[in-house]
Amino acid sequence: MREFSKMVSGENYNINDPELREIRYRVRDIVDEFNALSTRAVTEKERLIRTIFGSVGENVHFEKGMRIDYGCNTHIGNNVFINFNFVLLDCAPVTIGNNVFIAPDVQIYTAQHPLDPEMRNQHIGSARPVIIGDDVWIGGGSIILPGVTIGKGSTIGAGSVVKHDIPAGVIAAGNPCQVKRICLADKLPESVE
Repeated sequence: MREFSKMVSGENYNINDPELREIRYRVRDIVDEFNALSTRAVTEKERLIRTIFGSVGENVHFEKGMRIDYGCNTHIGNNVFINFNFVLLDCAPVTIGNNVFIAPDVQIYTAQHPLDPEMRNQHIGSARPVIIGDDVWIGGGSIILPGVTIGKGSTIGAGSVVKHDIPAGVIAAGNPCQVKRICLADKLPESVE
């Protein structure tokens, strides 16, 4: 799994590597199975979620209509709700903390492609991790780009494109996403104030 190791460590890797392709196929088959289940098939949906992802805490709920790249690189905390049409390209590690709410149509990308067309045409990629801290709410239609950390207790406004780290305890929104207001100033580390 040489290309897998390169991928998760942030090195350039071959996207068309047969082993990586097979992992994606297997995960997408399971995701298709999840998406085809009845809303009432709670036990079976939970079993599939635990099969898809690297680790899943307690009281984690996904609405249907998800698309997942690898799954095994993603770790989800407790008390997480992920709404309709979730897209996750988890070529690098993704951490979703405890008490996180993700609205419909949110997309999380760790995958990057070279700006050089010749290199891109060789199907070379790289990836950077995404971390979503505890007690975060991500508004509908937001896009989280590679390498981003969203700090504990922050809220991301609907439709935001998050391309830089967001500190703890703030409301941030826009394209590009920017801090609009500090809401938990008394609970933030000194370096954020």
